Amino acid sequence: MTVSIERQGEIAVVTVNNPPVNALSQALRQGLFDAAEALDADRSVKAVVLACAGRTFIAGADVGEFGKPPMPPHLPDLVARIERAAKPWIAAIHGSALGGGFEVTLGCRFRVAVSSASVGLPEVRLGIVPGAGGTVRLPRLAGVETAVDMVTTGTPVGARKAHEAGLIDAVIEDDLVAGAVAFARAALDRPLPDALRDRPVAAVAEGFWEAAAKTVAARAKREEAPLSALACVRRAAEVDFETAIAFERETFLALRGSAQAAALRHVFFAECAATRPPELAGVTPWTIRSAAVIGGGTMGAGIAAALRDAGLPVILVERDDGAVERGLANLRAIFHSAAKRGRISTDAAADRMAGITGTTDYAALSDVDLVIEAVFEDLDVKRDVFARLAAACRDNAILATNTSYLDPERIAEGIRRPERFLGLHFFSPAQMMKLLEIIPTRASAPAVVAAGFALARMLNKIPVRAGICDGFIGNRILKVTRAQAERLLLSGATPPAVDAAMRAFGLPMGPFEAQDLGGLDIAAFQRKAARARGETPFAPIADRLCAIERFGQKSGGGWYDYAPGDRTPRLSETVASIIAEEAKDWPRPDWDEDAIADCILLPMVNEGASILADGTALRASDIDLVKIHGYGFPRWRGGPMHYAQAQGLDKVVEALNALATEGLADPPCELLLEAARHGGFSDASR
Repeated sequence: MTVSIERQGEIAVVTVNNPPVNALSQALRQGLFDAAEALDADRSVKAVVLACAGRTFIAGADVGEFGKPPMPPHLPDLVARIERAAKPWIAAIHGSALGGGFEVTLGCRFRVAVSSASVGLPEVRLGIVPGAGGTVRLPRLAGVETAVDMVTTGTPVGARKAHEAGLIDAVIEDDLVAGAVAFARAALDRPLPDALRDRPVAAVAEGFWEAAAKTVAARAKREEAPLSALACVRRAAEVDFETAIAFERETFLALRGSAQAAALRHVFFAECAATRPPELAGVTPWTIRSAAVIGGGTMGAGIAAALRDAGLPVILVERDDGAVERGLANLRAIFHSAAKRGRISTDAAADRMAGITGTTDYAALSDVDLVIEAVFEDLDVKRDVFARLAAACRDNAILATNTSYLDPERIAEGIRRPERFLGLHFFSPAQMMKLLEIIPTRASAPAVVAAGFALARMLNKIPVRAGICDGFIGNRILKVTRAQAERLLLSGATPPAVDAAMRAFGLPMGPFEAQDLGGLDIAAFQRKAARARGETPFAPIADRLCAIERFGQKSGGGWYDYAPGDRTPRLSETVASIIAEEAKDWPRPDWDEDAIADCILLPMVNEGASILADGTALRASDIDLVKIHGYGFPRWRGGPMHYAQAQGLDKVVEALNALATEGLADPPCELLLEAARHGGFSDASR
């Protein structure tokens, strides 16, 4: 039964039971509406406690109803019915009350919660605004400032902070339902507060709305929903309740059908599916309760910090005592920075460090569950590490390499029990970046691969399974991005024009700015390795820049010039001269921002299709997740594969053919042609 009613004297307890997350399905909405009607008619009931079975309160909308015609009772009508009930309702919150779930609690007269609960309105993350009164009731409950922050960021608030902000009325330390019933009885002895619809909105300081608009616009980075949410809160503060509700609903309905909302829903579903891929259904992962990291440099320290953030004890192994101290210093710096920024407390930072042991002795790893190698990107060096690990670790310890380009099969050659080995490609800074590429070898046991996905869940990262090739998924596409950027220079575009076009598309920085920041020598090293394998990477200008040691900001010049101590990019006569020398006989089309973006993005999509065709990625949505979480592709575009489908794959094919005719791109691959004929990529995550 979705909704049940139990009476505890004069208090009725309405319990929602709609597993797994008590989503607001039509049946649940109807059940709650009927309960409100029945309890209003029951003279023995003086107050109602709304509680939920299972692991959470109502966690939001039913995703199964996304994209379908809504059926009554609609959520705004349900919230209004609870709000005008003859008996006061008290929401008893555990787990998460998010989106529509939190809006239901705003229809209640009171809200209580256990200390571990959280509340929030995350709708902007799906490209929409709250649609059942959240932007109108929230400022009446907790003030405009709190409402603006919550609805424009979508960030949930923990119970104790929610209590301080006036979002909930009490934190229940013991049994939630019993505490809520006791709270209800006590509330009946006092004058009841007005329903939120009948409360005024406190005035804000002069200039507040203008300042808020600037802040939200800067943070939104061209997403439409945050500014729309701000407009809804402002309307709630300036007009009567019914007018504000109508404006919110109109805004919600307009955004629900937008391209951004479709893209953000696509990403949401892809992220939900990513942590538990269907090909590993029923596989029990190897247990991970302790970990070690080999190498304490930037990447190794970041990985160790991420492991400690997840609560795992960590052993850090380096080649000598000096390197151990430098690695521990790197970790202290990471946790100190996190504490300074308010992400963790100083006590938590100290606790993180207390859980790390530094050593040079591989024998200390005899009982760890997981070892991640993060040493220099050199095959022989990595092989030596794993030979030592195979000898030092127990047979059921997971051995993982963090490599960006090297073949994990070659790294693992000759180690004992190769089924325990796999690749785990973290992205720098590893303690912050969300992406984790999981790269099985042919010998990797399914339970070990499943452990990689379980680790990602522990670390709060987005995992994507990648096949073995040069660069896996993300860096393989990055090579195409860089090659296309150079083709643009050879055909008349300039570095500032290319960078500006990609920023206008929504990327945080352009390809040349990014290379100067990270260092041109890194890609040059990979091209050298590719040539040694008999490949012919395309980088005529970048190779010449590296030959004269223009490696980017760290050398004072790369694609741009830099003044000492200043990271402002400046046009370089040296680079312009090299481009002119290399650009002979290249076509000179007219480049505007859209054409520049297409020249880079559409070949990326083509490479993504090739990655699907050879099985390096299993789903088009996996490629989208890699580019969003590893390379800054704008989330509101949905990733390159979704973006291409939204534009129309037939148009993508036509544009690629035109670029290929000019020698500016490879022609569309067979899978892309097939996807265009059938209207889209086959995607098991949908």
